Amino acid sequence: MATKDDALVTIDFATFILSLSHSALTHLGEAPHPEDGKVEKNLPMAKQTIDLLGVLEGKTKGNLTGDEERLLTQILYELRMRYMELSKAAK
Repeated sequence: MATKDDALVTIDFATFILSLSHSALTHLGEAPHPEDGKVEKNLPMAKQTIDLLGVLEGKTKGNLTGDEERLLTQILYELRMRYMELSKAAK
């Protein structure tokens, strides 16, 4: 008998980073919450998730493939820019 867990995607570094990215986008109010579909902003949580990605970038430096490094760098850049725009607009 198949279980709900059987449908889960295999986790690799890229999947992990994309998951954290989606979490940050959800907190930025740019993606719906996966459980209830609501779109809400929570800038402190967005910043925490972006900072977590930054910690991962620092701790994995020199240990990633070129594709993984580019993915993380691009995602961090985009999230940081979105966060800055929303933070300025909120003031």
